[in-house]
Amino acid sequence: MTRSTTGRAVAAAVALLALTAGCGGPAEYGIDERSITAEPGDRFTLTVDENPSTGERWYLVTPKPDASVVRSRGDDYHADDDTGSLVGSGGRRVFTFEATGAGRTRIVLLHCPVYACDGDRASPAPATTAPVSRPAAERTTYTVTVK
Repeated sequence: MTRSTTGRAVAAAVALLALTAGCGGPAEYGIDERSITAEPGDRFTLTVDENPSTGERWYLVTPKPDASVVRSRGDDYHADDDTGSLVGSGGRRVFTFEATGAGRTRIVLLHCPVYACDGDRASPAPATTAPVSRPAAERTTYTVTVK
């Protein structure tokens, strides 16, 4: 087993142990799970594949979620290679949210492959003149219902 494989195996075992002990962390949703139900006080994450070494990045964009329903608690990048020995390896961007009150709102993430977005980090937008051979930016919308 390589260090990377061993690290993943240990992480999976720890996650399984936490779940079986009833001490699991926030609910995690992927790119294909776009309907989320939560209760006030619940935390949940949106996890998407990302490889910043290729210029790829995901952003939380406008319209921002209704803060009376859901609040962003930030985002973080987790590399697949925790040893740092695999240059250019990808990972996951994890956006964390907290349900704040009853209602329904949307969370919009923007996926920006290299050269696909213009603007600064705080307010990127799909590029108007992206090279034809490159993938275009794409929005992913999640619907959150807090009961």
